[in-house]
Amino acid sequence: MSNFENVTVVKAANIYFDGKVTSRTVEFADGSKKTLGIMMPGDYEFDTEENELMEIQVGEMDVLLPGESKWQTFTKGTSFEVPKNSSFKLQVKEVTDYCCSYW
Repeated sequence: MSNFENVTVVKAANIYFDGKVTSRTVEFADGSKKTLGIMMPGDYEFDTEENELMEIQVGEMDVLLPGESKWQTFTKGTSFEVPKNSSFKLQVKEVTDYCCSYW
């Protein structure tokens, strides 16, 4: 899906790591939400409160998922899931545009 219809966009940005990772929250009529964001190259670690599906729109990153010992590479058109109440590490190789869904 390349666009969303009948949504509310939260005006305030989510800003992490001194502005190197930013996103905007999109809320849907059914109560679900997604974030649309940009990550600059760098190393990051995130904690999750909900299950997450990260879809890479443009860019490249290596990801260390919870419980894994091997990094995996994700690029445009790929995605990965992260369980709630866990953490994952990212090594962003180039400016990356992403969409994250929560449940």
